Amino acid sequence: MDRKYFGTDGIRGQVGKGHITPDFVLKLGWAAGRVLGKGNNSSILIGKDTRISGYMFESALEAGLVAAGVNTRLLGPMPTPGIAYLTRTLHAQAGIVISASHNPHQDNGIKFFSAQGRKLPDEVELAIEHELSNKMTTVGSENLGKADRVSDAAGRYIEFCKSTIPSTMDFSGLKIVVDCANGATYHIAPFVFDELGAEVVRIGTEPNGVNINAGVGSTSPELLVETVLKTGADLGVGLDGDGDRLIMVDERGNILDGDDLLYIIARSRQKNGGLNGSVVGTVMSNLGLEIALKERGIGFERVSVGDRHILERLQEKDWAIGGEPSGHIICLDRTTTGDGIVSALQILAEVYKSGRLLRELRADVEKCPQVLVNVRVEEGGNIMALPALKEAVIAVEVELSGQGRVLLRPSGTEPLIRVMVEGRNAQQVSRLADQLADRVKELVG
Repeated sequence: MDRKYFGTDGIRGQVGKGHITPDFVLKLGWAAGRVLGKGNNSSILIGKDTRISGYMFESALEAGLVAAGVNTRLLGPMPTPGIAYLTRTLHAQAGIVISASHNPHQDNGIKFFSAQGRKLPDEVELAIEHELSNKMTTVGSENLGKADRVSDAAGRYIEFCKSTIPSTMDFSGLKIVVDCANGATYHIAPFVFDELGAEVVRIGTEPNGVNINAGVGSTSPELLVETVLKTGADLGVGLDGDGDRLIMVDERGNILDGDDLLYIIARSRQKNGGLNGSVVGTVMSNLGLEIALKERGIGFERVSVGDRHILERLQEKDWAIGGEPSGHIICLDRTTTGDGIVSALQILAEVYKSGRLLRELRADVEKCPQVLVNVRVEEGGNIMALPALKEAVIAVEVELSGQGRVLLRPSGTEPLIRVMVEGRNAQQVSRLADQLADRVKELVG
């Protein structure tokens, strides 16, 4: 069945438009309660990032769930992976996240976790969509759900994060800049690293409802780089608004993206006998990562873009490590979903064990030049099926002569066509990416 509401990562859009409205989210809460809330004492958790619209949607979801007869537990601002963790450990039937991740404050979205702390299966999302087509009703007053607030949510998650590395590790002597993107990790990430002994320099920890991801965080690392250099820090940790993505910065100000970090974690697991199977990347993963891993005897497989696809392949093969260049890294041997703080701790653990600098740990990865251009699409229509676009792609592939890759794909979270060209010659790659992007713009009109 075609999805009407759910995209690749829940339901997302601009606040006040489309499905991101209070009335729709009210009914979504009710529909989710009808599908997910089972049993007399069933409960569903609600957490959010720091967007100002989160207050509105938190209340709407709560009302919908209560109307369906489901108890609701409010977590307040909490990273997406923290909500996944608490859903499991508090034995809830599901967890709901109010967040648009790395998007600006004007956007928001709703995504769900199962009782096991994993993304919902397709059939469950479709069941919620089916329920949305029905008229909303309210259970009898005696069967209405109740709501309470989980007061120690942040503390519980902080302790979990620390538990993902050996308790003997002490990061005393390390100075770390932590950028929380003015998002959901602002009251968690600095404390994790501080309690492990590091000297923490904080940026992006003063959310005001509208400054989430604004010039800070993993998608805008310039301030993180500047602060690492200015303070003489050993490294920097950059998270996104909901805490499931990570980039890092070495002491020289060089940015390590998800490919670099995935390599370090995979090599660390391999050296310590803990790498089970191959590493999973996506079609956007740099060719240099694949080459570096395979040269060291580590298998590498690509899937479609999106952590959902990575997770599915890892579970299918019973493997543990996967990730995207954006910094969405999954360590299934530590947790159930992508987690920026947990991923950063795995990197720091390797720095601690090896005694090597961050830049030394990623030195074996020689990136191929890769250019990504986003083309905004305002109108609907299946642009990807146009023969003229296919011809333009073939022309670029012919010029690359088998020494690179071309990828065009619609974004699953924004109205964009993503144009990626990768090859061995940086100037050629840049020119061909712009050429192909210009052709997409022409066809879009």
